Amino acid sequence: MSEKKLMSLRDAINLAMSEEMRKDEKIYLMGEDVGVYGGDFGTSVGMLKEFGEKRVIDTPISEAAIAGCAIGSSMIGLRPIIDLTFMDFITIALDAIVNQGAKSNYMFGGGLKTPVTFRVASGSGIGSAAQHSQALEAWLCHIPGLKVVAPGSVEDAKGLLKSSILDDNIVIFIEPKAQYNKKEEVTLDPDFYIPLGKGKIKREGTDLTIVSYGRMLERVLVAAEEVSKDGISVEVVDPRTLKPLDKDIIIDSVKKTGKLILVNDAYKTGGFIGEIATIVAESEAFDYLDHPIVRLAGEDVPVPYANVLENAMLPSVEKIKDAIYKVVNKK
Repeated sequence: MSEKKLMSLRDAINLAMSEEMRKDEKIYLMGEDVGVYGGDFGTSVGMLKEFGEKRVIDTPISEAAIAGCAIGSSMIGLRPIIDLTFMDFITIALDAIVNQGAKSNYMFGGGLKTPVTFRVASGSGIGSAAQHSQALEAWLCHIPGLKVVAPGSVEDAKGLLKSSILDDNIVIFIEPKAQYNKKEEVTLDPDFYIPLGKGKIKREGTDLTIVSYGRMLERVLVAAEEVSKDGISVEVVDPRTLKPLDKDIIIDSVKKTGKLILVNDAYKTGGFIGEIATIVAESEAFDYLDHPIVRLAGEDVPVPYANVLENAMLPSVEKIKDAIYKVVNKK
């Protein structure tokens, strides 16, 4: 059995990048403050010393230039890892990502690959206010040619990031910024990978299915544990990868339980959980449902700076529990 070690999400990301960079000199890390400073969230501390300034590159403050450089270098055989810091800043890089990189492999008949991993710190939880706290995964999942990964645990983050770096497509790797200090046991094996597109049942249950990912997964698991004291058996499904999405694991769970709650911290209107709801409604699982699908998501307001308001706009453990009780008619 592989050795494990307790480590933070921050350190697991650092380890995943370092392991892959040791294996392949074509892999490099680039972004604002990734070198001397060690990353705005501390995810690349020590990497400049190990890999040098040609492979850990501090950039000007221009996400458009960073993305263009990354995609261009990937087309000539390099494999960039890009730290875009706050997910909000991906808006500045979207032309290169959406109009260039995502289309190239298709337009050239598979002959022009763009193996770039864009790491983005997503969501609220650290008081970063309206312009630095958004969860924009639904925008990115809409674009053919992009893959979108959203781990909700520390070990999953390590295994999925390593697979993302090796993928020949652009991967948007979403890191819940409120959980960089979260610690879990992590496999140390440098050959430990989790394939993209494969979800996981995080908790077995029979009465109700909850699908969640990223930061909200932790709250869902807490709520599921607490309602179990009242005899409610909740199955928790973590898709881990939003695109490609493991549809079968979700559909099979809904067929098993007959009820579905969807939880994320992105805005509710147009959020990705709405796509999951539609997939279930269009599948054979629809005939197994004995309650309308329920969505819990962020309120449709800019993320407030004040902590009490920031918390109020998000699904809490109590809100998730209330939804569970209503769906199973216990309260």
